[in-house]
Amino acid sequence: MEDVTADEKRMPLLDHLVELRSRLIYCVAGFLVCFFIAFFFKEEIFTFLVRPLARVLEGRTGARMIFTAPQEAFFTYIKQSFFVAAFIAFPIIASQIWMFVAPGLYKHEKRAFLPFLVATPILFFVGGAMVYYVIFPVAWDFFLGFQTPGGQGNLPIQIEPKISEYLSISMQLIFAFGLGFELPVLLILLARVGLATADGLAKRRRYAIVCAFIAAAILTPPDVISQIGLAVPIILLYEISIIGARMVEKKRAEREAAEETAA
Repeated sequence: MEDVTADEKRMPLLDHLVELRSRLIYCVAGFLVCFFIAFFFKEEIFTFLVRPLARVLEGRTGARMIFTAPQEAFFTYIKQSFFVAAFIAFPIIASQIWMFVAPGLYKHEKRAFLPFLVATPILFFVGGAMVYYVIFPVAWDFFLGFQTPGGQGNLPIQIEPKISEYLSISMQLIFAFGLGFELPVLLILLARVGLATADGLAKRRRYAIVCAFIAAAILTPPDVISQIGLAVPIILLYEISIIGARMVEKKRAEREAAEETAA
């Protein structure tokens, strides 16, 4: 009788496909709405992104940004709107994924998965905020230090950043730090499902440090400031992940002990 009830509750494959299509439509629609909103405020958003460089250049005569192709500014705003829409629309996309997956999960699986879903955009935002408020001012000041005033017989070397190149390096750093700050989510989730242990993570600490610097070298521009600025937080987040994994293992042991006592 219980099997019949379970079969009746089981959603047919066609209904799953219809549900998946509906969720995808909501995701695409949400992204497009966010894209057009971001494009409408394109100049304000770009002004916000360029503010760290503007503060470093404040008081310097002739400071400006340029574009060298007629279509460069337009496509820069398109790319910027795409990145901003992807960030803003993530809660919408995540909620649709949750509504599609949640009906097939048990209560304890929902309790285990939901915190990670909430923590993902928060940690990404923290990583992006660190880039904007900490890394950008230091990095731009470092790069501008290579300017030379020139003199008799020499031409001055001055920066005139292109808007497309500035956006590319800014988005590259923001996404690199945002993804790097997702490390605790990944490792604690692996520990939760039993694919990683706190002792195993601790034993591989040396390899993690090397991998952190390799990832920083790949994900960030080729300058020491950005690479160290990403590698050090990743190493600290790895240590936090070990602590989180120990907490997960402790709770699992307590739950198993309680189940054995009840049996």
